[in-house]
Amino acid sequence: MKNVKNYLLIVLATVLQLQFIACGNGGNDPTPTDSFDVQFVLPSSIDVSEGGEYTFSVTGGGGRSPLTTDQFVLESTAGISYVCKIIDSSAEYFTVRLAGECVTSYYNVFIKRDTRKKSFGKLYINIVDELPDFTPDENTTVYGVVATDEGGVAGVVVSDGEDVTATDERGIYQLKSKKKWGYVFISVPSGYEVPSAGVLPLFHDDLKSGAGTIERVDFTLEKLNRHQDTYKVFMLGDMHLANRTGDLAQFRDFTSDLTDYMSAHSGELMYAIALGDMTWDLYWYSRNFSFPEYLKNVNEQIKGLQIFHTMGNHDNDYKTTSDFAAALPYVNNIAPTYYSFNIGKIHYIVLDDIDCSNYDGTDSRDYEKRISDEQLSWLQKDLAYVDKATPLVVATHAQLFYPLTTTTFKIDHDTTNTQRLFDILDGYKVHFVTGHTHMMFNVTPEDAASLTGNRDFYEHNSGSICGSWWWSGYHTLGINLGQDGTPGGYAVWNITGTEFKYFYKATGYSENYQFRSYDLNEVAFSTSDIPDCPASVRSKFQKYIEAYPESDKNEVLINIWNWNRNWTLTVIDENGKELEWKHTNAYDPLHIAALTVPRFNDASLTSAPNFITTSFSHFFKVTADNADVDLTITVRDEFGHEWTENMQRPKAFSTDAYKNN
Repeated sequence: MKNVKNYLLIVLATVLQLQFIACGNGGNDPTPTDSFDVQFVLPSSIDVSEGGEYTFSVTGGGGRSPLTTDQFVLESTAGISYVCKIIDSSAEYFTVRLAGECVTSYYNVFIKRDTRKKSFGKLYINIVDELPDFTPDENTTVYGVVATDEGGVAGVVVSDGEDVTATDERGIYQLKSKKKWGYVFISVPSGYEVPSAGVLPLFHDDLKSGAGTIERVDFTLEKLNRHQDTYKVFMLGDMHLANRTGDLAQFRDFTSDLTDYMSAHSGELMYAIALGDMTWDLYWYSRNFSFPEYLKNVNEQIKGLQIFHTMGNHDNDYKTTSDFAAALPYVNNIAPTYYSFNIGKIHYIVLDDIDCSNYDGTDSRDYEKRISDEQLSWLQKDLAYVDKATPLVVATHAQLFYPLTTTTFKIDHDTTNTQRLFDILDGYKVHFVTGHTHMMFNVTPEDAASLTGNRDFYEHNSGSICGSWWWSGYHTLGINLGQDGTPGGYAVWNITGTEFKYFYKATGYSENYQFRSYDLNEVAFSTSDIPDCPASVRSKFQKYIEAYPESDKNEVLINIWNWNRNWTLTVIDENGKELEWKHTNAYDPLHIAALTVPRFNDASLTSAPNFITTSFSHFFKVTADNADVDLTITVRDEFGHEWTENMQRPKAFSTDAYKNN
């Protein structure tokens, strides 16, 4: 009986083996009953006209091509199938006529023979218009057309982040691209806009194939039916959205404020530049809040505004070990890390000055404030198309300069490449716009003359939307301040031709809210403000007590956050006496009360808390004759805007007294 069983097992195994061999493909097809012997090269992408034809190369020797009676099936990511006719087939190639309903997209590719259907992988199909009498140059790997509905646009600058070129008279460009970054972008020309995906302007597109494959990428421009010389640009500093500390509700306060401002100026052209740190890398993982969640919030709340984005240090993936890898989530969701565009008579440049080359995969985030050699090389090529008479606005996340005193500055950046940047920008009038500090300062050419070689360079460190990472508004509802006391908000730049006028718009306040005054007879801090603070940490609060003890010196402190050397301050008492002011570094009392006190008043502390009040440079102090004399405080900017407070003294100090002041 045992021998009979063994014999039956051998016979069964032989039958199964014969069936397995008969199915072909060496047993590699997971569904052998659907297999048939077709082999061909499936590119990662193809360019084909609507309803046009494409020829595929057959591999594996003769007899591996499909039959003309087979069906070439494309299945979209939505699961919709399109049947394409095989119109010609030979031992070396076969030609398919694309279904007219196919659009530019990714498709899964199948060949269907009778009841059998075999999968061959994924294909990106790019539907393009034919270019008669055009053949790409030798070694071209990326080419395309930049056009409006009326036809191609000449002179549009195009780049892959390394090479830079411009479109010819037909709007055609060609690049011998190595495809390092995997995208190509245009420098939107003056007088045109690009379509949008929510707030994101579509000036760039992903490449779909490797460096050895030529591919076509077209861009669409929309010609404005009005002059573009007069417009507004909103400079949007750090947002730090992470779904914590009530940030999403406070962010809605900002978007409501911006929407109201835009509505009040409807009919005007408006754009925006986000200055980095839209997200917070640590919370990509711990709270599952990254770029898709940021875009969902901003697209739901802001309409009719294109936002050009700058990459911040917290927009890099800290779990990576190279600058390139750290940038990929941002690149895949937002934009290239550096690029340029034009609005009216101004050329805008966005650079990535956060070098993550030393990242080690931990949350140490060992970055350097540095603009890479690659970017500087690209910038030189980009500026070859920009006349020296054209003013430049250069957006980076981190500051280039930083105040040493109330009137002096240092370079706060990699010295070597920053000097190279200055040399490349030589001869242009340049306005650097930066974020990162969550504070606010301005540098004029006179301030930085010794650092820039007397070049016509400005820096506007532009404040932040989130203030102190949303903490002050979390602890004290309605008080959103940076560590220097600058209210959370955004800058508004009014551009006319080549002239700039700018001011800071505090969220929830009128445009007239440009400074804050304190009667220091009414301001005092002591250890009684932080009764729950552990004794081991209490000494860290001492600097605020020393700055603001009980006082009857009749001093008044004024915080003018957007101050520069071209502003003026006048303080006159009720008797007509003009008081002499002193420019000084100081801690903002309201920030101490709204954020630093509640942060210190925590029994669980083992060290000084984060995000507490910082001494900064845009404060001014006057001394009144007595405790009851009223003051008229007048601040004037370089554009002739004037703001006045009739300060009645004594002026009470509390967080409630300063809400929506």
